[in-house]
Amino acid sequence: MISITRRYRFSASHRLHVAALSEQENYRLFGKCNNPFGHGHDYVLSVTVAGDVDETSGLIIRTKDLDCLVESKVLRLMAHRNLNIDVPELADLVPTTENVVIVIANLLEAEWPDSFAGVNAKLWRVHLQETDRNGFEVLLNDAIRRPSLVRKQESVAVNV
Repeated sequence: MISITRRYRFSASHRLHVAALSEQENYRLFGKCNNPFGHGHDYVLSVTVAGDVDETSGLIIRTKDLDCLVESKVLRLMAHRNLNIDVPELADLVPTTENVVIVIANLLEAEWPDSFAGVNAKLWRVHLQETDRNGFEVLLNDAIRRPSLVRKQESVAVNV
């Protein structure tokens, strides 16, 4: 088996905030990432596909096809967006990069069978670099337990 990794860049903003927590608790948990006006990142998304080399073409996968999938399912959804407000898949999640990379992996994995029917390659790894020091990844190997999404805590208003 061999793998190929394609990189994609996009910018987006978000605010890390849990409504059920106080302002002080949110600041203690998220620091400057809890800025009420949000903040932005220039993300680098790396998508790794693994499989056997096709004897006829010499390719694992046509990169053009992978580019089309990532463009249609991820970049159009998230690039130049406020992740808290503009991305329905993140509406009930704290848009930490941990959650964002899981959402991206799920979006790509859901479309994989239709997009690559008959291709002997599978989505192997999705990595999202947030800053020079922070990168997060999902390994899609069946032997590895998939991470779960961390949802926002719901707040309840009670009238007495």
